[in-house]
Amino acid sequence: MKKFDSKSCEEIMTTVYKPIEYVVDGLLAQGLYILAGAPKVGKSWLALDMCLSIAKGEKVLDQETTQGTALYLCLEDSYVRIQNRLYEITDEPTERLHFVIMSESIGSGLEEQIKNFKKEHSDLKVVFIDTLQMIRESTDNGYGSDYKELSILKSLADKLEVAIVVVHHTRKCSDSDPFNMISGSTGLSGCVDGSMVLIENKRGSRNAKLYCVGRDIENQEINLVFENSRWKVVDEATAKEADFFSFAVHDFMLERNYFKGSATELANELSKILCKEIFANHIKKELMKHAYELQSYGVTFKSRRSNGQRVIILKYDKNSDTGDGKKLMPEAVKFTDPAVTEKGSECSEKPLNALLEGDYENQKDKNSDDPAGKVTVPVCNSTDPVQDEKICEVNWTTLDEILNESARKIRSTLASQGIEVPPFKS
Repeated sequence: MKKFDSKSCEEIMTTVYKPIEYVVDGLLAQGLYILAGAPKVGKSWLALDMCLSIAKGEKVLDQETTQGTALYLCLEDSYVRIQNRLYEITDEPTERLHFVIMSESIGSGLEEQIKNFKKEHSDLKVVFIDTLQMIRESTDNGYGSDYKELSILKSLADKLEVAIVVVHHTRKCSDSDPFNMISGSTGLSGCVDGSMVLIENKRGSRNAKLYCVGRDIENQEINLVFENSRWKVVDEATAKEADFFSFAVHDFMLERNYFKGSATELANELSKILCKEIFANHIKKELMKHAYELQSYGVTFKSRRSNGQRVIILKYDKNSDTGDGKKLMPEAVKFTDPAVTEKGSECSEKPLNALLEGDYENQKDKNSDDPAGKVTVPVCNSTDPVQDEKICEVNWTTLDEILNESARKIRSTLASQGIEVPPFKS
């Protein structure tokens, strides 16, 4: 009897795997996806916009894309209609976007056609198939048949490391769960890596919502409006915190080339560079997460036990550093996390500095006789959080003092412009 080809938990958690590549940031990754919607709702316009944006390396739905070749199987259209649609959304053609209006079906040659196209275009990132029904062999819509057919495309997407998106229809009946509206059995949704359902708020309104769910993407609902032949996001963009972990590790290793120590020691060093607290129990996870990026910066790592304790070993090779041995951390990155504020550290910032600016030192000296009113920076006397306990002197100013000093600064600025503002009355 053939044995399982198993991997232990330890092996999986210590192996550096190639990270999943997002074709459309946060929305479309390598794997198999469904884009579903009612007939004539605008699915094909969205598919064309995604293909064109990926081919040009431009944003789509306010998200960054990974530039590469895009293949669009427009199996219900003609080249004339494709031409008309292209002129609606762009004036500049691109060699990286290709169209097909006829193909084989699943299990009867389609996979070979896509494989051959990939051989000719090694930078292939996405394949859109419009529509799923046009490439199906079976007329059976049962769970087993649905799952079997799509599993072939799923395996192909994983093998070629591309995103394959099949355009499909939704049922006429509405449902509180939009993903239940995808036509066919649950075998379709169960097999794919992600689903996107485009539902118009009111038929013909050109306002819609795109529901997204998947294994490698966050569940989200995106409000859209159809303008100038494109679906555009009407929601306010949510700012994402920049990830500078790899930069911090790289800059830390520039100064020493070799590091051997505990996760706590490394976390403390990186906290100083990032100017925010990094927890020791997250260090190994972050190193694994950024392993590929770190390798491109000439940094490799391993974790092993020494004298009964787990140690982390980092090595830096300048010859493998795509950053040319220069520091990568942006100078403008400043945080005010008291957990890592140290005397003399470049992370230190005076409290209320945006409010008091140059009068900070004067205010501190003026109130030095009143401990309760003194404004100071938290100063940690110890630099070794393992051996010594951190002792921080923290003295607070009152809210009234903050408001009055703020008002004084504003009055002073206005007075320089000839505008007199009377002081607050107690």
